Amino acid sequence: MSSLKPKPTLGLFLLLITLARAGFAANEHPVVPLWANGAPGSEARKGEPEKIVGNNVSNIHHPSLTVYLPVKSQATGAAVIVAPGGGHARLSIQNEGYDVARWLADHGIAAFVLKYRLGKDDANPSGTPQPYAYDVHGLADTQRAVRVVRARAGEWGVNPAAVGVIGFSAGGEVASLAAMRPELGKPDAADAIDRLSARPDFQGLIYPGKSALIVPEKGAPPAFLAAGYGDRTDISEGLAEVYLRFKRAGVPAELHLYAGAGHGFGMREVNKSPVGGWTERFCEWLVDRKFIRTR
Repeated sequence: MSSLKPKPTLGLFLLLITLARAGFAANEHPVVPLWANGAPGSEARKGEPEKIVGNNVSNIHHPSLTVYLPVKSQATGAAVIVAPGGGHARLSIQNEGYDVARWLADHGIAAFVLKYRLGKDDANPSGTPQPYAYDVHGLADTQRAVRVVRARAGEWGVNPAAVGVIGFSAGGEVASLAAMRPELGKPDAADAIDRLSARPDFQGLIYPGKSALIVPEKGAPPAFLAAGYGDRTDISEGLAEVYLRFKRAGVPAELHLYAGAGHGFGMREVNKSPVGGWTERFCEWLVDRKFIRTR
């Protein structure tokens, strides 16, 4: 009987490298549940695995934040909660989530990718009632995300007065709701996190859906607005009207409409057209509004 051990194959070697990288990535960008014991009303389903198809994620019952922190020496103190879109059926988690967060962290801004409960979750069996609504559960998840970031501001090097939300398409809907329906802290809450304010300090609405429902009031968080000229009319023209509503309400707002872009441009390094620079404009706006201390 031979004492020689079989040599690992190239395939096995590559698999081990892949698993090691995956483990490193998980440690580098930890996932923080918004509620340790499950979201209110979803506790019994918190252990269900998410449905992942390509760069899309659905079947979300245990909402969370994926943390992207800048190098301490470059940290600006600003924090952005990133809400991907996907028609409330799924989350376009890569180009409207992780890629955005990575870019922000590389530029000194703490970023947190939000996985929120979906009102039209594509993992729900066809013909059965949806368990969630974006303006109830998606909103609650976004509000909780703001509170969680404020609660751990010291740990994450964040200025608790510079915590904002940025949302894409359907994610823009939940971001705008969080800004329009600010929930103050509850001093008597048993959960210390719920004692903190859920009002975002600023909002970024990137080709948001349901623009007709975005009606800011005086004192609302300042807004950065961006969309493509080639997007559908209710967004491209609708966002221009949203800008006017902000102005009429006396709320500072900045609008960018890109001639060569349509819907869903998100964040793509290969995009060298002007719309690819929207993140730079966003950072400039944060500096202008004094949410970034230094750059």
